[in-house]
Amino acid sequence: MPPVVVVTGASAGVGRAVARAYGSRGAKVALLARGEKGLVAAAEDVREAGGTPLELPTDVADFAQVDAAATRAEEELGPIDVWVNVAFSSVFARFADVKPDEYRRVTEVTYLGFVHGTMAALARMKPRDAGTIVQVGSALAYRGIPLQSAYCGAKHAIQGFNEALRCELLHEHSGIRTTMVQLPAVNTPQFTWLLSRLPEHAQPVPPIYQPELAARAVLHAADHPRRREYWVGTSTAATLLANAVAPGLLDRYLARTGFGAQQTGQPQRPSQPANLWEPADGPRGFDYGAHGEFDQQAKTRDVQPVLSRHHGAVAAGLTAAVLGAGELLRRTAQKRNRPAARVAAGLAAVRQTLRRAAKKGRR
Repeated sequence: MPPVVVVTGASAGVGRAVARAYGSRGAKVALLARGEKGLVAAAEDVREAGGTPLELPTDVADFAQVDAAATRAEEELGPIDVWVNVAFSSVFARFADVKPDEYRRVTEVTYLGFVHGTMAALARMKPRDAGTIVQVGSALAYRGIPLQSAYCGAKHAIQGFNEALRCELLHEHSGIRTTMVQLPAVNTPQFTWLLSRLPEHAQPVPPIYQPELAARAVLHAADHPRRREYWVGTSTAATLLANAVAPGLLDRYLARTGFGAQQTGQPQRPSQPANLWEPADGPRGFDYGAHGEFDQQAKTRDVQPVLSRHHGAVAAGLTAAVLGAGELLRRTAQKRNRPAARVAAGLAAVRQTLRRAAKKGRR
């Protein structure tokens, strides 16, 4: 039986790439988004890839619409196996330049949209005690950056609510799994259609990755949802590790570089659409697809996701390498009649850390 998958934000960007990837598996894919032209094109992508699409125009900020879409998905496609929350909106501007109603709208779409999707999914999965929910997050769920305060706040909120939900499901010994995928900067149409008050055209903070890399990570997370979260991209791993070690230093670094890194140097186009209130790929717009304007700069591959998926084996290999190096150093020190105690003590601590990591990776 082909799986039944619901994808929010399916008309463009990462959601579009995820829908297409599930189509290539022959899945039945319910496509939720506001943009009708984007949904039609996304459905064609899924169909061409080998899947069965169902277009469901939905504003995820409205729970009634999300719940009705979930009902239709089960009526027409069957019981939902996987629910992927992707839909979001944002405003590129200094905090002082964002209006209260705009901040509220970003929060309702980007944060409450995930909450609404999760509620609708759980209501249908709990009676069966089966199903997977994937929250598509960002490195910005941990690390806020300038000019994106509304988006960063929403992603932080998603992180907190998903952790609380995961604890509740574990307490209940539930068969339902939830996991989160933290993405790097991705080449999506958001930089073309988000409301911006920047003097220059907005861009992702390099390095930039293609949506297909993100989609592969989302599908892997859905296939292996026991892990609480996945980091995608070397830049995500580096950012989150730096934030854990020296957040104050990172504050100062981003204060110095974060404004310029998010602007191309080209003037902001006055005619740029703003999809905060109305979809840019609606009846009066056009289909934007999965990719944004930065194909020439965007990467299709990165070693970090591969290492992350096999972190147990990597940790075991590092442990073996350190143990071998330690033994070599010990013998060398003995031959040269030098005290090896300090070397041995330092390596012992490293060995213990790596052994713990390898044991954790085998779980």
